[in-house]
Amino acid sequence: MPSHHNKGEPLLMMTIQKYIRPASLEEAYTLNQVRANRLVGGMVWMKMSNRAVNTAIDLSGLGLDAIEENDREFRIGAMVTLRQLEQHPGFNAYTRGAAAASVQDIVGVQFRNLATVGGSIFSRFGFSDLLTFFLSLDCRVELYKAGTISLEEFAKAQPDRDILVRLVVKKVPGRFSYSAMRIARTDFPVLTCAVSRVGDEYRAVIGARPGRAMVVRDEEGLLAGGITPESAAAFGKYAARVVPAGSNSRGSAAYRTRLVSTLTRRGLEQLGRMK
Repeated sequence: MPSHHNKGEPLLMMTIQKYIRPASLEEAYTLNQVRANRLVGGMVWMKMSNRAVNTAIDLSGLGLDAIEENDREFRIGAMVTLRQLEQHPGFNAYTRGAAAASVQDIVGVQFRNLATVGGSIFSRFGFSDLLTFFLSLDCRVELYKAGTISLEEFAKAQPDRDILVRLVVKKVPGRFSYSAMRIARTDFPVLTCAVSRVGDEYRAVIGARPGRAMVVRDEEGLLAGGITPESAAAFGKYAARVVPAGSNSRGSAAYRTRLVSTLTRRGLEQLGRMK
């Protein structure tokens, strides 16, 4: 299964010996304990690597491709696609459009019709718009064996052989905004930034540092009096001070640090305009 290939670059190829659609999560979990086996979702990132897979484990037959909503929460199955998330009326109403904003520049519609929420979150990619966004919510992950833990705890952990079943987002009253800086639309982000007020707590989540997304809380009480131009700027500077940034081909550490301050301030100002 070759990836897009430019002349002069090595050809990336993933080979699969067997393909199985398990009838249960227990069967999928058992198969996944073999190191040479792999869970597959949309296969959009996995195929862009050189690897030999003994058995590809497809979860698409386990009913994990729906977003369920009730009065208390959203339950988002691991096989829900980014396009489903982008278009879900209830989830976008709750997040003030931030859900759609967090995925709308990820490659294109065809890609988002394949890429899954579970694949994006479980992989904990540093460049993940989705991980950045969900960390700004009151969100937990349901794992098959480990049970339910906060997404923030999950994001800090190293990947293992468990199975992410779904995300559970509590309908805590809140305001949410999402932005990202890209050199070109649909490219990987230079920096991602989600800002929220969940209940009485303000938080900024910064990703593509280029490391994994991290949560910044108002430890100094800069927003205790509400959002003003001055408090938004002060919290932006605070976030820039505490968020470690690095350099890569898309931007320098110094540039990213400036972006942390600017995007956080703008996100807060957007929250301040919401009714």
